[in-house]
Amino acid sequence: MAAPSRQVHRRRDTITALPLYYSGHLHKKYTGEKDFKKFYGELRGSTIFLYTDDMNETYSEKLDLRTLKSMVMESPYKKQRPTVYTLNLSNEEVQLKVDSPDTGEEWRGFILTVATKEIPNKLQLLPGQMLRLQEVLSEEQKRQAIRPPLFPPTSHYINHSASSPASSPASSPASDSYDDILSGVPLCFFPVSRQEAENMLKENPSYGSIILRPSTDNVNYAISVRQDKPSGQVMKNYKVLSTGTGFVIELNDPVTVLSLAEAVNHFQKVTDFHLSPYQVPQPYDTCIELPHARPHLPSKTVPRARVAPMIRTQSPARDTSPSNPAPPTSNEYLQPDDIVSPDPRNIDQELYAVLQKRRKEIYTESTLPVNDDKTYMV
Repeated sequence: MAAPSRQVHRRRDTITALPLYYSGHLHKKYTGEKDFKKFYGELRGSTIFLYTDDMNETYSEKLDLRTLKSMVMESPYKKQRPTVYTLNLSNEEVQLKVDSPDTGEEWRGFILTVATKEIPNKLQLLPGQMLRLQEVLSEEQKRQAIRPPLFPPTSHYINHSASSPASSPASSPASDSYDDILSGVPLCFFPVSRQEAENMLKENPSYGSIILRPSTDNVNYAISVRQDKPSGQVMKNYKVLSTGTGFVIELNDPVTVLSLAEAVNHFQKVTDFHLSPYQVPQPYDTCIELPHARPHLPSKTVPRARVAPMIRTQSPARDTSPSNPAPPTSNEYLQPDDIVSPDPRNIDQELYAVLQKRRKEIYTESTLPVNDDKTYMV
């Protein structure tokens, strides 16, 4: 079978939202089954996704290595012979067979590295392969450190020292969840620690006896239970593992459920419903009050300014056509050729005549009349 195309590879990246660490062909069967089934496996994050075909974009099965308890080789390492490994998970036992022993050793190294968060001591790998394991370990540790816990937002949060609910910060589902398996989360989930959950159960026995909370590893869940016995209250805590496709309650006989709500219901059923989910009662109003009628306020009238209309008289129409200019009179302007320079002799004669005339006038004005018709010269 050929390797997946780039388009299929990108599609698988989008669906799983997990980094690809290793891939290859392998065979898988559950303990008790007779024959192995052939798959194309991809190790993404801490999960092995199994595809029936190289070109299939969606996986048919997956194995959550976070629940791995042990990995055992069925026969000693021998070349030219297939290698079979038995994976003991919390709720099942799976066998993986790889045709090449060298490829099987690589699978074992990657599986144990992501499951235990450390590189196994005895591995028959080349230096380059060991360097790749170190890179995968570093990347997986960073991914686990920044990954949020697998719980959705809750609407109530109770402090162990207070009896009134308060709002809690919203949390997003983990990035490696392929299906929305967290739908229908019970109301008894609270993002509190073990001690806080036990204090809540002790201080508020009437609210309930089961609290669902995140576990200390910030990946899985835990259920805190208060049992009322004649000797007093007994607190117990149970771990709930998230497997991607469901949840496993870690008991002497592990119980697999599909949702967190089913995990809570399991505790109710096995105790004949003597246990109940922890829920904070919410106050409700019992009387409907009519809203007060708003007083009717008379509308205020604003006086309007009175302005006399402007009357414009229409002036009679005038003939605005331009009038023709009057014709110029004859000889209105002197021509340059008509100007003649005066004769100096004529100017002297005219000046002498004027002076003589002025003398006579002065003489006449200076003669005054006297008695006896006598005149005196001044």
